[in-house]
Amino acid sequence: MAAYACNNNQSNNLVVYPYNFVDFYPQNANFGVVTPQSLGVINPNLISPSQVLVPCNSPVFLVPSFNFPLNPSVLDQMDEERSLSLVQLMTNEGLVPSTEEEDKRRNVIQKLKEIVLAWVKRVAWQRRLPKEQIAETHATILTYGSYGLGVHGSESDIDALCLGPEFATMAEDFFVVLHNMLKSRPEVSEIHCVKDAKVPLMRFKFDGILIDLPYARLHVLSVPENVDVLNPFFLRDLDETSWKSLSGVRANKCILQLVPDLEKFQPVLRCIKLWAKRRGVYGNLHGFLGGVHLAILVAHVCQNHPKGSLNTLVANFFKTYAYWPWPTPVMLQDPMLPAAGYPSETRSLMPIRLPCSPHEYCHSNITRSTFYKIRTEFLRGHNTTRDLMRPDFDWHFLFEPFPYSKKYARFVRVYLSASNQDDLGDWVGWVKSRFRSLILKLEEVQGLCDPNPTEYIDVDVTEPHVVFYWGLQPGRTNLLDIVAVEKDFLKNIHNGFQGSPGRMGLLVVQASQLSKSSQLDFGSGRRTKACWKNLDYNLPRIPVYSQHLPNYIIGYVDAKADSKYPSAGG
Repeated sequence: MAAYACNNNQSNNLVVYPYNFVDFYPQNANFGVVTPQSLGVINPNLISPSQVLVPCNSPVFLVPSFNFPLNPSVLDQMDEERSLSLVQLMTNEGLVPSTEEEDKRRNVIQKLKEIVLAWVKRVAWQRRLPKEQIAETHATILTYGSYGLGVHGSESDIDALCLGPEFATMAEDFFVVLHNMLKSRPEVSEIHCVKDAKVPLMRFKFDGILIDLPYARLHVLSVPENVDVLNPFFLRDLDETSWKSLSGVRANKCILQLVPDLEKFQPVLRCIKLWAKRRGVYGNLHGFLGGVHLAILVAHVCQNHPKGSLNTLVANFFKTYAYWPWPTPVMLQDPMLPAAGYPSETRSLMPIRLPCSPHEYCHSNITRSTFYKIRTEFLRGHNTTRDLMRPDFDWHFLFEPFPYSKKYARFVRVYLSASNQDDLGDWVGWVKSRFRSLILKLEEVQGLCDPNPTEYIDVDVTEPHVVFYWGLQPGRTNLLDIVAVEKDFLKNIHNGFQGSPGRMGLLVVQASQLSKSSQLDFGSGRRTKACWKNLDYNLPRIPVYSQHLPNYIIGYVDAKADSKYPSAGG
């Protein structure tokens, strides 16, 4: 294990065995020290017999507790003060968008709805539908993700799903007709068609706000603006792509319906997302927790503590998952679904069930290494927040960036570059989608890897590039054959990529060799979302004719475009 935690039978103390992988305690904290030999492991659920790491020779830090009764009013006052200080920290961190920023996002969504409505009527006309049906047909936009849950920040993108009727196809109408309509708008820039993702989508900026727009086709002639995506009527005979596209919206709606107090759920989720990003455990592509994972974990705690304050809910979040008996799945209480009889999830180390279906689980890339890191951070969070009367308590310690350069002596440097910035975005997105295989390979030859999700820039390099630094623990050997690992990973990333591949290089570096521009401990890196479009702008372009109107051109595509999903040229 990355850390052991147990309850001493003689007291209510939490005992934590920290490794070099762990950053549990503030430097100035007053802890008593006991020897590891004097304590046994009380909670065997925290240890997997087949997955045990050799501990470093570290002391055991004992967190004190009070053995005398405390005045409840004092506890209530302390709880309120902590909650208020956490709200102030959220404000200082800029986690809550301003009124102007909220208005701008609402305007963007409204404009998108108007464009989509005009688009579906144009498609209906191309299909030669009767005028009465053209007048009545509708399509709509539904938001999900952080924006749909109301926990977005001032720089967050918007996940929006386009819902269209059965006669509007993805290949022709969404990726060509709607793409051309969007591209012609002055508010739209940097538009790409991401067709090779598990959920195909268009990605673009609208008035400077990044939009991810997948498409789902419902078996109706008109999609009402307030369509209920949980209603079985609208889920009839969906194709696999539409079903996947709908999963995010359906999960969001279920979560919002099942949490007992939305005004408490939202600030708690904002705090937990900030914690996950700062501590390096946020990012599904790197094997950590994604937005939907955290939303369900927080919602579960809110259901179990419906009257808890902000401070209480955050503390109980860490307490709950520090001791969670994985791989027991986390699932929300839903009165509309039976409580038992669901199939178990055996493929994931940390299964989290989607609330909209008893048979679906959140997609997870968690590996043995990232599993240890996540659990270690749960334990650290619990150790930080558990003592309400701690005189030196400071929320800033919980949100301190993970000190990579202090925790690791060696790193795998993952270097990705391309000839221009557009190609770099495509290449980085493709390689990141294959990162799990690289993590598994490093685990195989090294034993443990901490894949820092942050992207860095080397100021001494002029070509477009990004750099990742992944921490390496002392494993079975210090002689890592990085050349063999790189060769194996190159085969993986070149398989299936149809665009112009960039460059990828792996190198083992010592902490002392890190570029000062990397600043691993200060969160100075940047993040980008996976994006690839597999386009060549130099290819000749040909017109696409409507299948329903003779000699009517609906758009243009590249000469070598995929016949199933013809490129919309951007």
